[in-house]
Order: sequence, then structure tokens, then C-alpha cells
Amino acid sequence: MAVTKRTKEILALLDEHYSTDYKCYLNHDNAWQLLIATMLSAQCTDARVNMVTKDLFVKYKSLEDFAGASLKELEQDIHSTGFYHNKAKNIIACARELVEKYNGEVPNDIDALTNLPGVGRKTANVIRGNIFHEPSIVVDTHVKRISRKLGLTKEEDPVKIEYDLMKKLPKDHWILWNIQIITHGRSICTARNPQCEKCFLNHLCRKAEQ
Repeated sequence: MAVTKRTKEILALLDEHYSTDYKCYLNHDNAWQLLIATMLSAQCTDARVNMVTKDLFVKYKSLEDFAGASLKELEQDIHSTGFYHNKAKNIIACARELVEKYNGEVPNDIDALTNLPGVGRKTANVIRGNIFHEPSIVVDTHVKRISRKLGLTKEEDPVKIEYDLMKKLPKDHWILWNIQIITHGRSICTARNPQCEKCFLNHLCRKAEQ
């Protein structure tokens, strides 16, 4: 795949400022914990999810515990993450399917993952990238917003953005893109008050050019 000079410069600057270390912002000890944490992270900050899962994974020590959980009780346990009714319902259904169909193992196939209750492409790619180290692009709010600003996509739909980025980024940066862009989105290119004057990508930003 031909990577443009401009994209290469963007990637080099991101590597320089944020390193190329793989980092997951959701605390977990295994694949199913990361799967549940990622499901909880929808419309919720990673910091809040980590606060909730600190106690949650002590109370529910296995997928079997989640599969047999009381819906009302789990709703209370995850209430502060928002959308707790749907999240609790999906977590219980997902845990049951993993126990019954996959013998308690989280699959690495994208189709198998996205067929699980409550699991979309974003969650599936988090698992594939962080657990199985499969080149995957996770499109969260930071990736969507900043990828558009940098001119790497014009799309609004996360799946279309994912495919645009797969075409424009080398595979060795697919996982890194999410990690680095999250860091950039939290520290410099924030949604409400971007610090464009401090941004090392400012000269490459299509939004800044406008």
C-alpha cells in the first residue's frame, strides 16, 4: 500500500511524541474482562469504567458469574456508567453465549465477535487488537473527530471511517492509531477547546488550514 508523504509525516510525529508502545486504557486481566469493560465504556469515560470494574471483577469472578447474574443487581453495579439497563442485559446475554457456545473463551474472529450480544465493530477491534494482536482499527470519538480533522476521512459513519483508515494507514500503525489519537485527543486536540497553537500536527491539519 502506498502511504502518502503527508501521512508518513503524521505517523512519524505521533510516534515521536507518544511512542510506539501498545497501551490499553481499560484495566483488565484477561480477554473477557476487557470485553465487558469495553462494553461498559460506551458513552462513558475509561476512568469511570475502571472505577466500576475494580469492584465488579471482584464480585463477578468469572464469565459464569456474569451469565448467572441478576439483571437488577448488575444494573445497580454498573449504574454509574450510564445506559445501564441495556449494558447489563447485553453483558449477561454475551456471557451466557460465551459460556454455552465458546466454552468460556472469547473468539478472535471479527464475525464471531460482532455476533455476540452488545458487541459492535469497535468493541470487537479492541479485543482483536489488544488481546490477539490482530491489526485492527478502533474508531472511537477521538479517532473519528481527529481523523476527519487531519483529512484522512470525510466520513461520519464509524465503519466507513475504519475502512478509510485501513486504506491510508500501514498495518503496523492500525492499533497504534487509536492509542496515539486518544492521547492526542485528551491532551491537545480536545473536543471543546483544542490547543491548536501547541499542536505538533497543526501544519498538517486540514481543519487548521480552513
